[in-house]
Amino acid sequence: MGARSIEAQLRRYEREAQRRQRELERRAKEQAKLSAIEQAKLEVESYENRLEVLLSVHKEQGKSWDWLEVLTSLPPVVPERLTFFELRAKQQALTLRPERIEAAEGLVAQGRKQDEEAYAEAAQLYSEHMAEWNELRSLVRRILNGEHKAYTDVLVGFSPLGELADLGSAIHFTVHDATLVECALTLNGQQVIPKEIKTLTASEKLSVKPMPKGRFQEIYEDHICGCVLRVAREVFALLPVRRLLITARAVAIDVATGKDQEKPVLSVIFQRDATSALDFDRLDPSEAVKSFPYRARFKGTRKSDAFEAINPFIAADVSREDTDDMPFRSLVEKVSSTMENLKAEIAKLKKQPIVPIQEVNPTL
Repeated sequence: MGARSIEAQLRRYEREAQRRQRELERRAKEQAKLSAIEQAKLEVESYENRLEVLLSVHKEQGKSWDWLEVLTSLPPVVPERLTFFELRAKQQALTLRPERIEAAEGLVAQGRKQDEEAYAEAAQLYSEHMAEWNELRSLVRRILNGEHKAYTDVLVGFSPLGELADLGSAIHFTVHDATLVECALTLNGQQVIPKEIKTLTASEKLSVKPMPKGRFQEIYEDHICGCVLRVAREVFALLPVRRLLITARAVAIDVATGKDQEKPVLSVIFQRDATSALDFDRLDPSEAVKSFPYRARFKGTRKSDAFEAINPFIAADVSREDTDDMPFRSLVEKVSSTMENLKAEIAKLKKQPIVPIQEVNPTL
């Protein structure tokens, strides 16, 4: 092969390598472009999911407890001593030859041991379940009697409000009586709400823009109202209270000092029947809150927050005249108090002098 032929072959090989390199570079660019599109879609999907979580807090609810049903529930079943493994061992022993009687006896003994172990395990579980059953029944009796401490124990031990804690919220309950519970809810909505809007362009590129002030305040308002509604749902699902007072506090910037300040921004008095009648999957949280007695200033400006500070309701503002589903002890106390008030009023009337009624002749 001549020098020219070798040179031409080398050039052809070089061109093949170059074409291969260009092909690999093109594929790498396509892969990078594809990864960028997938990354953009993922960011937008994560952003939209975050908003959905913030705006759908009110749609979830834990278990509703019927404490009277729990009180009348049957105790755990007492375990029985069974001979399952022993009988199976005896069946296996029948297949052995007569000269292997020791092996057969060993199988049966092993079966009896397994039965004893199974019974011991069942007895231990029964003892644990029985203790839990008795403890729960004791708690139920206290709840039905309207004990404040029992209400607090249930709110602490049974409440599925961990999701709000994940969003930076803190909750404190005060039990005023068997029919009224107050809740102080501290929210960090300003911090958990995104400050930007993420969308996909027509070419499937990521677009990131600052969230308009109005849209931010709208999301913030719905989020706070949704959290308040969620607390109301959970408390009414747990306790036989008739009224629930919730005051939400938010940490925001004081424009006068530039410092963070916690302030009450929303106070709502919820009634059980009206709350249970709501369609939580379809309602607008802000509008739903406004259907109850509430205090809030949903007015955000360019310089102010979405909420302005308010004077929240206090327990004395809540009417507690409902007697439906009132615990018997509380009902007796209410009747006794009413009777004492009536006696006092009657005594006052008896002390007042009797004024004779003067007859008046009608004028013709």
